[in-house]
Amino acid sequence: MKPLAVVLEALSLGRKNKLDALAEFVEMVSYPGTPQDLVLERCKDAEIVVLNKVQMSGDILKQLPKLKCICITATGMNMIDLEVAKELGIVVKNVVGYSTHSVTMHTFALAFSLLSNMAYYDRYCKSGEYCKSEIFTHFNKDLMSLENKEWGIVGLGTIGKNVARIATGFGAKVSYTSTSGRNNDPTYPQKSLEDLLKTSDVISIHAPLNAQTHNLIDSKELKLLKDKAILINVGRGGIVNEEAVAKELETRDFYFATDVLEQEPMRPHHPFLNPAIQGKLLLTPHIAWGYGDTIKKLIVATIENVKDYLKTRG
Repeated sequence: MKPLAVVLEALSLGRKNKLDALAEFVEMVSYPGTPQDLVLERCKDAEIVVLNKVQMSGDILKQLPKLKCICITATGMNMIDLEVAKELGIVVKNVVGYSTHSVTMHTFALAFSLLSNMAYYDRYCKSGEYCKSEIFTHFNKDLMSLENKEWGIVGLGTIGKNVARIATGFGAKVSYTSTSGRNNDPTYPQKSLEDLLKTSDVISIHAPLNAQTHNLIDSKELKLLKDKAILINVGRGGIVNEEAVAKELETRDFYFATDVLEQEPMRPHHPFLNPAIQGKLLLTPHIAWGYGDTIKKLIVATIENVKDYLKTRG
């Protein structure tokens, strides 16, 4: 008899995801999305659960005696109580390395949009204002170059190193800080977080969310930023305190771009919806990992994780 596998967030893999191929190996039940209050009901008979952002607290895991394997369609594992999972003998599998190119692309998409004030110039042309111009060009907002600028990286893992390599190619001077203390790379100068924030023109975050990185950048750290600095979060929501950023943007001249929020989807009345700060803010809905064939790679790797678990099954 095939084991029951429950897919809790199929829609997060796109409208045409291919997880249906799992049906060859398991009895599969798939839900487009799963609110937290339905997790127990939907998983009560599952041996395998496939999820992305749904929370699996220790309390939930203890109420799922049939659960033997959790496959995460992502790299981050902060949504699972890993200690309790280990105690209960539940195997937890994630996917690493699938999104390096994709997240790197998105990092630079955000950076270049802000460096060039692209949204402003696009609106200027489309509003018809350019039609009224007396000259062929219009420099009303800064166009900031990366050449000879300081690019600071928070978290020099695989993605951080790729961003560092490309930023160097654009003439930026790269430095980094390690949130874990384990990443040491003599290719680039290593700095404390405080020094990195004080000296960098662009800062990009590529760290995981854990107890050490939650609210890593808060009010005190934001005050260290240079004028016109660009802070980019493509790591995890919760690393940067969102309320503190929104408040600081009201009075300070810097930019913030993020693809991740502490609560996703974005909650109503979020401070980032303040009309007064929109010109300094760039938001995307957790899409950095989805360029090109990345989702396809993720699906293939997730299916392999399920198959690997099945090989160990008695």
